Amino acid sequence: MQDVVERELRKEKKDLALLKAPTKQSKTTTLQVRLEEEVRRKIDRYAEFIEANPSYVVSEALKLLFKKDNEFKRWLGQHINNHQEQMAGDALRRNV
Repeated sequence: MQDVVERELRKEKKDLALLKAPTKQSKTTTLQVRLEEEVRRKIDRYAEFIEANPSYVVSEALKLLFKKDNEFKRWLGQHINNHQEQMAGDALRRNV
């Protein structure tokens, strides 16, 4: 009986999770970062909570941050052209 109640509570909590478990594997890249131990533990626990891996949790949490931060979106819109011009210049220099 206790197991059934616990399963139902976990299922209910999953419905309320901000991040959802992945439906498909996107193209990925590697980034090495240093985290506070407490943050790492919570990432691992959240991954367990939504039945995903820690990399997915970090990626989706950052996507959520980027989506919600209106000031960053404005800044990004102002700087995206500068970045594209810089990348084009770098490519031209490599080809010369």
